[in-house]
Amino acid sequence: MQQTISKLSAILDEAARLAQPTIQITNESKISLDESYEIQAESIQLRLARGEKLTGLKMGFTSKAKMEQMGVHDMIWGRLTNTMCIENKGDLLMSKFIHPRAEPEIAFLLSNDITKEITINEVESCIEGLAPAIEIIDSRYKNFKFTLEDVIADNCSSSGYVLGEWLSPNRDISNIDITIGVNGEIKASGNSRAILDNPFQSLVEAVRLSLKYGQELKKGMIILAGAATPAIPINEGDTIEATFGSLGQLSFHAK
Repeated sequence: MQQTISKLSAILDEAARLAQPTIQITNESKISLDESYEIQAESIQLRLARGEKLTGLKMGFTSKAKMEQMGVHDMIWGRLTNTMCIENKGDLLMSKFIHPRAEPEIAFLLSNDITKEITINEVESCIEGLAPAIEIIDSRYKNFKFTLEDVIADNCSSSGYVLGEWLSPNRDISNIDITIGVNGEIKASGNSRAILDNPFQSLVEAVRLSLKYGQELKKGMIILAGAATPAIPINEGDTIEATFGSLGQLSFHAK
């Protein structure tokens, strides 16, 4: 099976590197949930071998409605690297993506290494800041079509992120109205409650899942808590802006 995992991770790595879609890997090989995370880890390792740096993790399926829709009972997670980071108010180069979409999230900055599971009451002691964020997702599969195992292997579609200003973590973020729009027109709106009823809970789950799969959580890592609205498509020439109430706003331009 290791040979198959290496082959599939290379396929996904090449699709991401060249921004060229590939067929679902489960069309060729039956893989388990655990094997899909092995493929993800090996695919990311290929990026690190080329000089990229691991900067954090992203959470997925943090909406209970989305979990029910997908027929799953747990969240999923992927990895972030430094080359995925796009400057606030900066440019997203469309040539590096296949069919990108944007979704508003809340980001956490870890204040220390985390080596054991935490409770929601311990979250503030584990972070030195929080920030509004936009994640850019970009499935490497044709037509954005995949199974659960496919998407996990494909780094949960994670391909970019934009961070706003880091703010003090000692604030209530459980009920913040959030919007995301294109060229001044709001396309989707929601509330931070959509993220597991409280985004702090997403960090609790990120710790649990990363420890389960052997991924270390280190001081300075960024954790994206999950989407607060449906993802919106990004087209060349678009300016994408997200607002987060008292947390502020951020944007980027697609070129």
